[in-house]
Amino acid sequence: MDQTPTPEPSSTPPAGRSAREERPTPHQVAIDLRAVVVRLLRRLRETPAERTLTPPQASAMSRLSKGGESTVSALALAEKVRPQSMAATVEALEERGFVSKSRDPQDGRRQIVEVTELGWAEIDGQRKAAAAWLEATLEAGVSSEELETLADAATILERILE
Repeated sequence: MDQTPTPEPSSTPPAGRSAREERPTPHQVAIDLRAVVVRLLRRLRETPAERTLTPPQASAMSRLSKGGESTVSALALAEKVRPQSMAATVEALEERGFVSKSRDPQDGRRQIVEVTELGWAEIDGQRKAAAAWLEATLEAGVSSEELETLADAATILERILE
């Protein structure tokens, strides 16, 4: 069993909470957590790698990397954009060599979109750049105690998602 003494409660509330709030409610934590996670994800997606993608391109690439091949229509539906907008996004990605299109063997009118080898390299570069940014930010911006708190929070979030 851990023999570490329990720290005395602080009279200063954690950042983001007022002195009037003794205990956070699940409702307030849900609202705050969602807002912070959305901002963190946006920041991670915007972290530039060697090449940069526009936000719609990055989103389409992310969806293709997780879901495998798709059609322009299916991507548009998943991203909640017009098929014409997604067609332009896919066209730009194809011009850069990040995706390829081929005829659907079941329906020759449709085209299948998939990530190319160069596209996978771009995705990997984006992920590495985002991880490096987060690591540097944690090293420079949080104390060792806060880092332990974040590690505990990550464990809790992982458990919730299972």
